[in-house]
Amino acid sequence: MQFLEFTNSLFSPLLNDPLLSDPLIAQLPFWSKETLFALSLFPYIGFLWFLTRSQQTPRLALIGFYTTLVFVAVTIPAGIYAKSVYGQELANVDVLHGGAEVFLTLANVLVVLGFRQAIVSARSLQAGQPVPPHSQSPDSM
Repeated sequence: MQFLEFTNSLFSPLLNDPLLSDPLIAQLPFWSKETLFALSLFPYIGFLWFLTRSQQTPRLALIGFYTTLVFVAVTIPAGIYAKSVYGQELANVDVLHGGAEVFLTLANVLVVLGFRQAIVSARSLQAGQPVPPHSQSPDSM
């Protein structure tokens, strides 16, 4: 109960913001979650472009970041299917939601493993030891 009181006190200024509670603002189409989801792809694609262009991101981590786009590509049709067949949001259809989330989990694992490999390689180089074969990037071979 204390946690609920704490979160309510923390977010009450935001919830009582007159701009957000204005009925006209609330009805504008750009506030829909679908629109925000679609618009969020543009900065993410820009993020991927800069990561790729910098050539400083570990390859496996970069693949993981690109795999997030696979998650998006799977989530959209899964959400449409959930709505048309089950009449529910994707989050309420466990089989479809879990299947889509597998791709996000895979993307996250690839990002973590890619940066882990980079850290292991950097530590090995600092110590003057040969880099273990599993942590070499294809570019360094």
